Amino acid sequence: MTALPPCEISWFSALCDDDYEFLGVPDAHLQSSWAHCRDIVLQAETGGFDNILLPSGYALGIDTTAFAAGIAPLLRRLALLMAVRVGESWPPQLARQIATIDQMLGGRLRVNIISSDMPGETLGSAPRYARTVEAMHILKTLLNGQPLDHDGDFWKLKLDPPRLRTVSGKAPLLYFGGLSPDARDAAAKGADVFLMWPDRQEAVAAIIADMTARAAAYGRTLKFGYRAHVVVREHEAEARTAAERLLSKLDAAQGAAIRAKSLDSQSVGVAAQAALRENAGDDGYAEANLWTGIGRARSGCGAAIVGDPDQVLAKLNAYRAMGIEAFILSGYPHAAEADLFARHVLPKIEHGLLAG
Repeated sequence: MTALPPCEISWFSALCDDDYEFLGVPDAHLQSSWAHCRDIVLQAETGGFDNILLPSGYALGIDTTAFAAGIAPLLRRLALLMAVRVGESWPPQLARQIATIDQMLGGRLRVNIISSDMPGETLGSAPRYARTVEAMHILKTLLNGQPLDHDGDFWKLKLDPPRLRTVSGKAPLLYFGGLSPDARDAAAKGADVFLMWPDRQEAVAAIIADMTARAAAYGRTLKFGYRAHVVVREHEAEARTAAERLLSKLDAAQGAAIRAKSLDSQSVGVAAQAALRENAGDDGYAEANLWTGIGRARSGCGAAIVGDPDQVLAKLNAYRAMGIEAFILSGYPHAAEADLFARHVLPKIEHGLLAG
């Protein structure tokens, strides 16, 4: 068997009020706060993860950029994948914020681009993603230290790059996800790492093939990432029991309300997660070790890899063999599940930060 190249293994800090012991049951001790989210990040650093996603949402949780700046001086080797909502940002100022936080981290900042609306506005899909493409171009130009002369539909800017640069002198990797035609085209034009939510392996392979062809049409290449939850225990039966326990206090109406509240609840990607759940078996498994029950109380990423350490490792390696180079994992509660994954699975994977 051909040896697999190293992959990036990231965890998730629940900045958007997404931490539970029992899904759908709010817990004041797990609500997003500086202290709670800091503890998740520090657990990920102690556990040996490469990176951690700091999500962003206007209506939920705490501010991502402020949190990233606060946590950066506390870290010694962990990278931050900071989510930024394009609709809420002015790209030249965002470039300076990115460069500043990257300096604070010693060059370990990555950016997750979210094609968001401005709070209070609703922009159609095509113009919203067109704005995102412009934002990625502006950020890359300025962070690569190049003068900008941009005459777009959303920004008309002519300015020199800021004096402040990232540690590498280059723009950090831009991670981006979305399944609609507009989203796929935006990623092909400007992203570096295309992120996918859980799906059956044949669907994942089809997305990789499609996005590879789309990027090639623009003379570009993409790396691929996979975002999933995980429930790992020493024995498969224990993992399945732990997964079922997560749903043991869920009220169906409360789960529906949680899904509807999310800002991305109407997206093509969310619809695909719902279809995966609806077409799963009676036990909630869409395929071996891929459990969709989590999506009953969560919009967005709605499935978990569930099993013993060898099963979870085999699942990750199957994705790696298909071309996935980065994983963003999470579990409930986030700090506790990070510790379990770090002890049971992480030492068995050759991993490290994606090269820029």
